[in-house]
Amino acid sequence: MTKKFISLLLVVFLVLGLVACGEKEAAAPDAAPDETPAAEGEAKPYKIGVVTGTVSQGEEEFRAAENLIAKYGDMIKHVTYPDDFGKETETTISNIKSLASDPDIKAIIICQAVNGSAAAIDAVKETRDDILFFLGAPHEDPDTVVARADIMLELDQIQRGSNIIQSAHDMGAKTFIHYSFPRHMAMQLLAARREAMVKKAEELGIQFVDVDAPDPTGDAGTPGAQQFIMEDVPRQIQKYGKDTAVFSTNCSMQEPMIMQVVETGAIFPEQCCPSPYHAYPAALNIEIPEEEAGNVEYLNAEIKRIAEEKGMTGRLGTWVMPANVSMIYAGVEYAMEYLDGKIEKFDPEAAQRILRSVVEKDADKIVLTPLSDDHPNYLLFVLANQEF
Repeated sequence: MTKKFISLLLVVFLVLGLVACGEKEAAAPDAAPDETPAAEGEAKPYKIGVVTGTVSQGEEEFRAAENLIAKYGDMIKHVTYPDDFGKETETTISNIKSLASDPDIKAIIICQAVNGSAAAIDAVKETRDDILFFLGAPHEDPDTVVARADIMLELDQIQRGSNIIQSAHDMGAKTFIHYSFPRHMAMQLLAARREAMVKKAEELGIQFVDVDAPDPTGDAGTPGAQQFIMEDVPRQIQKYGKDTAVFSTNCSMQEPMIMQVVETGAIFPEQCCPSPYHAYPAALNIEIPEEEAGNVEYLNAEIKRIAEEKGMTGRLGTWVMPANVSMIYAGVEYAMEYLDGKIEKFDPEAAQRILRSVVEKDADKIVLTPLSDDHPNYLLFVLANQEF
């Protein structure tokens, strides 16, 4: 298999992941670190553009941009791409070009970097070559974006496969159930992640079980897939016992899965798209007060409190911080260091250092790895898992 083919498969996987995650519970991210407004310090001689989804498509990313505006004021200019970005690439291109029309904009962070981002960069570079482009979660072919963007961050899905099994083991799992369907397993990277899971499970002495679930795009739709999870998880826990971890490749299945894990006392190491906001608030009936919106520590504390109340301490998990939010915060801090003359346009060591400073918790475990020798500026990472 050629590197280019693997790269193309990565793009297909990432785009599918976003479509699936469009069904997840809307959420607000953690507040940007260091809440001292830029107005209290020396004004910067530049502005930074931030491009995210809308509240309905990607509230975590949208709120992250709002937090950055609250922190840095007019230095941050925020635009969104349309909800139906797959069909409205021209709008995405136009919105990114609108940022570059401001001569004070010297860097643009795009997360998620949906279809149209590469074309937008091309359009901007026709008149300006002085803008740093930092992409998070690129959707387009890596061969396309690496030639245009200066630096990109994305999740290392293969490493996640091993990490998820390790987390399940640490939480006491003796059996691991992998819910998916043929459409997902026909995708090479999803299949490769599963193989990494199988290998790690064998290494740790965990029984690995595949369960075919209904495809949410099939005749029964999302309701049918969710109903299957509601009914099948208790069956599997009855069969294999409470020391069973469950995982699904589809976002719409996360809420019913968490509900049934809590009901049966099983184990839930993390979601397909790991974040404290993904399905946990709805599954655990957590209402986030307006004054706590964007406070991930508040949500983590609530999940932990409910886990304790239900006798589930150490049986539920997710990442310490939403991944895309960390990319946006890191992108802005990276851009500032570049524009302040502290680093070069592409500095992977600086990117790793900055990402670690943004995430803080278990930061020493974050390592940025190039996708391949042909894609040195396409950097993959994972964040640490937390137990509640």
